Amino acid sequence: MNYRTGQVVEGKITGIQPYGAFVFLDHNTSGLIHISEISDGYVRDITDYVQVGETVEVKIIDYDAKMHQAKLSLKALHRTYARTRKKQNTGKAALPTMKIGFQSIAAEMDNWIRDAEKTIIKDTGTE
Repeated sequence: MNYRTGQVVEGKITGIQPYGAFVFLDHNTSGLIHISEISDGYVRDITDYVQVGETVEVKIIDYDAKMHQAKLSLKALHRTYARTRKKQNTGKAALPTMKIGFQSIAAEMDNWIRDAEKTIIKDTGTE
């Protein structure tokens, strides 16, 4: 079969490692669902999401035609509420006017230096 990036396909989980799950797509093509592509949330144990022998629907996120290997994603198809919720306000938020910054530091620097010199003179008793 000829696969392409973005395509949604069915495959069978053939193996699970700490870093991902291996998927049989057809007799010539295999794939890997990396642990980062299992779920939006933290994945402690991949077997909490898929089991060997299970048929899964996945999205191809990259395909190497020469090697007949695919990088696959479960989370691209099964997004959580946090990733799919719509923004309440579609307008751009304005940044507040900055009242502090380098200019305000520069304006106060001479006063701070004078205060520091006075403190040093007071503490050492010299002028």
